[in-house]
Amino acid sequence: LIIFSLCLGLIFLSGFFHVKEKNYSISKSPEELLIPPTPCHAKTNVMFLKTHKTASSTVLNIMFRFAERYNLTVALPADQLLHLGYPRTFVAHFVEDFKAIGQNYNIMCNHLRFNPSEVQKVMAANTFYFSILRNPIPLLESSYIYYKNNVPAFRRSRDVNEYLASPTRYYHPEDYRQNIYARNIMWFDFGYNNNAEDNTEYTQAVLEEIEQNFHLILIADYFDESMILLKHALCWDLDDVIYFKLNSRSQDTVQTLTPESEERIKVWCSLDWKLYLHFNQSFWRRIEETIGLEVLEKEVDHLRTRQKELMETCLLEQEAVGKDHIKNKALLPFQSGAANILGYNLRQDLDNRTLRTCQRMVMPELQYTSYLYAVQHPHKKRKQLGLPLLWTSLQER
Repeated sequence: LIIFSLCLGLIFLSGFFHVKEKNYSISKSPEELLIPPTPCHAKTNVMFLKTHKTASSTVLNIMFRFAERYNLTVALPADQLLHLGYPRTFVAHFVEDFKAIGQNYNIMCNHLRFNPSEVQKVMAANTFYFSILRNPIPLLESSYIYYKNNVPAFRRSRDVNEYLASPTRYYHPEDYRQNIYARNIMWFDFGYNNNAEDNTEYTQAVLEEIEQNFHLILIADYFDESMILLKHALCWDLDDVIYFKLNSRSQDTVQTLTPESEERIKVWCSLDWKLYLHFNQSFWRRIEETIGLEVLEKEVDHLRTRQKELMETCLLEQEAVGKDHIKNKALLPFQSGAANILGYNLRQDLDNRTLRTCQRMVMPELQYTSYLYAVQHPHKKRKQLGLPLLWTSLQER
């Protein structure tokens, strides 16, 4: 069923693009077949551009856990910041202790607005760069709910369909700094002008630049497939990319978009739409060229089986629960706008080692950032979250 749906996805995508088919079957000589595959080594210098409302909090948790497993240095936000200067364009001094540590960070994954020359001051020359995109249609609806109270364009409208019926009525250019979530947010996160005029020459140049700056772009709409592709690209183990979905919201806060609204998003967020279509195509091409759909299906099955095992081991309920049902407030995710951000309850009968593993898998982004900051910079003032922390020192974990 999975492989059938993947094939359907590829057929569907081919309708968007009129490109010459590539021949992916590369014949190998008998001599080549005898050569054993070169063993790969896990990449430990990795930069993840964390985009908004794209399942990127789940990816951040994966990155933090990997950093802890291998005792890697994370480029964390300086002082009391919880992001790397966002929405300002990133500069190196937004990273804690950059002057002292220099280009010796291994992992960078907190929110920032991408600026390659400044990121390169922080990350090593052999760093692997990747990011994640999401279909702009559900993304805009998610942004609307999550940022309803913070974005003037959203506050002025009654609901998402009213906003999309006439976005320019609510979206005022002079508020552009506060309105970044209301139009082409992914384009903005990659460092570009989200109000730029959409012309072919400009968009093509940006897409090519992103391809040069990033080794891999994942697709949130195919998250499990993305994790398998990431595992292969980084030469990581399956357990390195196992996850519990974080920062998701309850279904009762989802607003249904009308068909007209969906079409309007493609126009209103046309830069994001082009970005998504382009990298959705390259995502599937990358799978064809590296893993193949058959292996992909098997590995996705393994990932889901392992995830189910861990959920049965770790979780009191076998699913995420609403904010009012989270028993340990140290595991309560940050709540925003009209969204009810879900979290998890852990089983009470876990031994210490299993408990720590499970806690890491469900730890919300702000608490995990604050904890890693306390571990890496023990002499600095702790980040003031206004949220309880699970553990604050090496001894407790």
